[in-house]
Order: sequence, then C-alpha cells, then structure tokens
Amino acid sequence: MATFGLAVILLTTILLHSSESAKNYGVALAKSILFYDAQRSGKLPANNPIHWRGDSALHDCVVGGWYDAGDHIKFGLPMSYTATALVWSLVRFKDGYQRAGQLNQMYDMIKWPLDYFLKAWRPAQNELVVQVGDTHDHDVWGRPEDMTMNRPCAVVNTAHKGSDIAAGTAAALAAGSIAFKEKGDTAYSDQLLSAAKSLYAFAKAHRGLYKGASEFYDSSGDKDELCEASAWLHKATNEAHYLADARTFVEHEAAWAYSWDDKQVACHLLMYEETKDNQYKNLVTSFFHDWMPGGSVLYTPCGLAWRDKWGSNSYAGNAAFIALLAADDGINSAAYRKWATEQINYFLGDNHHNGGCFSFEVGYGSKYPLHPHHAGASCPDRPAPCGWPQYESTAPNPQVIQGALVGGPDQHDNYHDVRSDYVQNEVADDYNSGFQGALAGIVHLQATNSLPATNNKCPCNA
Repeated sequence: MATFGLAVILLTTILLHSSESAKNYGVALAKSILFYDAQRSGKLPANNPIHWRGDSALHDCVVGGWYDAGDHIKFGLPMSYTATALVWSLVRFKDGYQRAGQLNQMYDMIKWPLDYFLKAWRPAQNELVVQVGDTHDHDVWGRPEDMTMNRPCAVVNTAHKGSDIAAGTAAALAAGSIAFKEKGDTAYSDQLLSAAKSLYAFAKAHRGLYKGASEFYDSSGDKDELCEASAWLHKATNEAHYLADARTFVEHEAAWAYSWDDKQVACHLLMYEETKDNQYKNLVTSFFHDWMPGGSVLYTPCGLAWRDKWGSNSYAGNAAFIALLAADDGINSAAYRKWATEQINYFLGDNHHNGGCFSFEVGYGSKYPLHPHHAGASCPDRPAPCGWPQYESTAPNPQVIQGALVGGPDQHDNYHDVRSDYVQNEVADDYNSGFQGALAGIVHLQATNSLPATNNKCPCNA
C-alpha cells in the first residue's frame, strides 16, 4: 500500500507540473482581445470591459478607432494592417475563437476599427482621413481621457497621394465584409464591401505613397497593399477583374517579413489560395526557408526567430500566423504548425527570462512585464494626476494592460522591463495582430485534434 500511495503522489505531482507548464492558448487569446479594447478611442460602449478607460478624443475629425501604441495618435497604415490581419484570423480560424469562448468578443472588438474606416473614407470627396494627432502627442504623458492638445487631421485625396494607406484600408474593409457576411450581418457586410470597392478604385487611380509631416510609418511601396486589397475583393466578390489586378501587383521575390510595411507574403498566400498556382506557393515556401532554422533569420538561444530589434516578438508572431495559414492551405503543414506553435510558446513562457516561465504577454501567467511603455496604463485611477513623474517611476504600472505583447528581447534573449525602454517594452496594435491570429490558429488545431508536439529549447517547467 505504501508503494502504491507513493506512486499516486508521484503521478499527481507529474500531472500537476504538466498542467502548470502547459499553455492556455484560449486565455492568451481572450487577453489579446482585451488589449485592443484598451486601445479604443472615442465614446466607449456600455459593455467596455476596461475599467480604467473612459471616453476620449470626442472632438477628433473622425471619432473612434484605436490609439496606435503607448501613445494617443491614430495612424492609418498600421491600423489597417492590424485590422486586416485580425479579420483574416477570424475568417480562417473562426472555430478557434468559438472554442475559446471569444467569438462574440472578437466581432465586437474588430467592428471598432471597421466603423472608424467607414467614417474616415468620404467617397464623394475622394478623401480618406489617415492620421489624427501628431508629434506633439509625445510632449505629453498621461491618459487619453485628459488630452487637451491640438489633434490635427491628415488626409489623402486626389492632390495628396496615399495609395498605400488607401489600399491597405480597402483590404481591411473587404476582409471585414466577408467576416460579417458569415456572421449573418448582411447589411453591415454590404456597407463594408461598398466602401472597399470605392476606396480601392480611388487607390488604384491615384498612385503615390503618403508622406505626412509627422507620419511615423513611412511605407516603402504600395504594390503589397494593392495586391492584398484586390485579392480580398476577389474573395468577397469573385469578380475576375480583381484577380487580374492582383496579378499585376505581385512582386516575385520572397518577402523579408510580414508587417505593417510589407504584406507581400500575405499577397503570395492569398494568390495561392485564389489560383492554386505553384509560383505563389513557392514564394511562400521561400519566405519560410529564410525564417526557419538554417535561413537568414537569427535565432536567440531559447529559440525565438529574431528578425529585428524593433518589435522582435511582433515579427516572429506575424510569421507564426502566416505559417499556420499556409499550413491550413496544405503547405508543409506539419513543419509549419510545429514551428509556429514553438514561437508562440516562447512568448508564453518557454524562455529563460527572470528564471524562466516568463510571459511576454502582459497579464498571462504569474510572471509578465510590469512596466510596459503605455501612457494610460502607467496612470493611477482618476482623479489622481498623471504625467511625467509616472513615466519616470520605477513602480509597476497601476493598470494592467491585459493581453499586450511587448516589443521583445534582443538577439541573446535579454529583455528589460523598463517603462522608458520603448524598443523592448512598448506595446502596439500591430505587435498583437499576428500573435492573436496565431493563437486563434493554435486553438483551431486543438479543436480539430491537430495540435503538434513541440520541442522548445527553454521549456517552462514550473
């Protein structure tokens, strides 16, 4: 009996450790949705789940949308990229959101930027609002609810070009039309599709990159956005001229990354889905030849695919999302699913920072960033004042910005949880986009009993 009792205790201990070290991808997904809820600008709805956020920027030229990062500017290029990636995850991995109990929350969250884009595009005037606020925002540290500075409005039109942002926004609207058609909201879907068509036509007819006086996000080209928009419009309408357009915008070389400035790998994958032409499949596999071990992308000792010091986590998360989409299309499915899941596991604890089991997603697990570079989260509850003393404070943020993925470590896995370190510790809309999409893809794999076995280099054994 003593031997049997010892065996039961040992088995229970093993199971407990296994349970504790396992990743709860559904919880991580739910928290990422909360991050976007915390980024909302405008008049907040009655179901606002973020207790420390209130109405803000009610006098903007276009009210609503998301604040870009830890600041309070609204940028059209990264916001449209982010919305497109998130809608893509909803269209493809809807069952992942459903299994995580987050489907309604996702529809509610993603409608916020889509509503903003509808208001920002004025087809009768051929005018799209692409930015609200400017660099003066960075002269102030505090809550968005307390802003008093001037918030200028930047637009693109027939005289001031911005086909990159216009086409990127059209892609988000077209993808959104598919998501809400599948939801059964045909009126809203039709509204999104109509706007996507007219905005795409405007972008195609008035080529030229947006160059604003304070646009922090300068695009390197517009072919990727035009390809993405026309491909999504083909998915939404099945009209052949959109696919013909997309073919003209494809760049026939492997992309460097998937990001707000480079959607070519998304274009390649969408084109493969629409045509089943192996030339596009080969561009996708060439992309991952660079990204997977042995390619040009560096790896940290614990196994993070490290593309760049700015948003190192974001680049890896975005690539993981594309890998899961490609795998779902039948491209190197086993290898890509394993690699993508291992990248997400790194974020959620399979690393050696702070003794191991550290989550780079704020609020997930027992160890995570306490000082993310985010102005609103650094402020105490109102009516207490908030300013530069809170920026300089070494105390943890009073508000936990649940679900935010911080910029990430250096190429040696070193990370500094310091509020002033905006390279490693800022949070941003685009940082969470691929990460959340990959989480939905992984929960989809769980729902279909397809989750791969993984072998992370620095596994969490708590």
